[in-house]
Amino acid sequence: MDMQKDLKTAVREKYSDAARGVATGGCCGGSCGDPITSNLYSDSETQGVPDQAVRASLGCGNPTALAELKPGQTVLDLGSGGGIDVLLSAKRVGPSGKAYGLDMTDDMLALARRNQAESGLTNVEFLKGEIESIPLPANAVDVVISNCVINLSDDKDRVLREAFRVLKPGGQFAVSDVIVRGEVNPEIRKNVELWVGCVAGALSESDYRAKLAGAGFADIEIEPWRVYDVKDAAQFLTDAGIDPVIVAREAQGKFASAFIRARKPASCCGPECCS
Repeated sequence: MDMQKDLKTAVREKYSDAARGVATGGCCGGSCGDPITSNLYSDSETQGVPDQAVRASLGCGNPTALAELKPGQTVLDLGSGGGIDVLLSAKRVGPSGKAYGLDMTDDMLALARRNQAESGLTNVEFLKGEIESIPLPANAVDVVISNCVINLSDDKDRVLREAFRVLKPGGQFAVSDVIVRGEVNPEIRKNVELWVGCVAGALSESDYRAKLAGAGFADIEIEPWRVYDVKDAAQFLTDAGIDPVIVAREAQGKFASAFIRARKPASCCGPECCS
C-alpha cells in the first residue's frame, strides 16, 4: 500500500472518530486530561468559545498565543480541527479581519462550522483541503498558524512551501509542533498510529530549521516549552494501542512541544526598490 495514502487515511479516520465523539458528548483533547493536549488555553481564552471546540482540541500548544495578531489581519490555520484556534484568531483580528481554517476531514469541518455558528463569529471561513495544497491564492494571508498538524504530513517540505506561498511579503509563520531531541528507534517512526499521534512525524530542531530556510523563510526561532517524560509517553502510547513498557523508555525526554516562528521576507528590501 502507498505509504502516503495509508497515512492520510489513518489521520482522516482518527480525526473523524474524534469529531464524532465530541459531537455525541465525549472528548478527544485536553479536556480529558491528556498530558500532551492539556492546559494549553487559559480560562480567559476559552470563555465564550463553544464547549465542543474546546473538547475537540487535539493540539500540542497554543499558536494564537505566540502569533502577533492584529485587527484587520487575515489568518490561516493549517489543520483546524474543531476550530478553537480559528475562533480565537477571529476574535483577535476583529470584524475587519478574517480567519480561515483548513481541514481535510468532513466530520471535523462539520463540527467546526457548528462551533462557528454557536460562537456568532462571522469573520470565519472553514475550507476543505490538504495542507500540502492550500486552496488559497499566493500572498493571501498575513499569518499562518497550526497546532500539532504539520508533523502529521509526510511531505513537510511541500507544506512549508505552501505556507510560504500563501503568506504576504513580511507575513508571519507561527505554529506549535512536536520536535524530536535525539535518536529514536526507526520502528517507532514507521508505526502509523504514532504518526497520527504526532510523534513519529516529528522533526529534529535542526531539520525543522533547514526545511523552513529551504522554503524561503527567515528570522527562524524554535522554542521548546514542554518536554514529555516517560509518564507522558506511556499515556500517549497506551492511547495509540502500543505497549508502553516496550516503547516508553525510548521516548524519555526525546519529544517536546515547541513554538516555531518564522517570517516571509518582505519583497522590498530598501528605499530603492520602493521608489
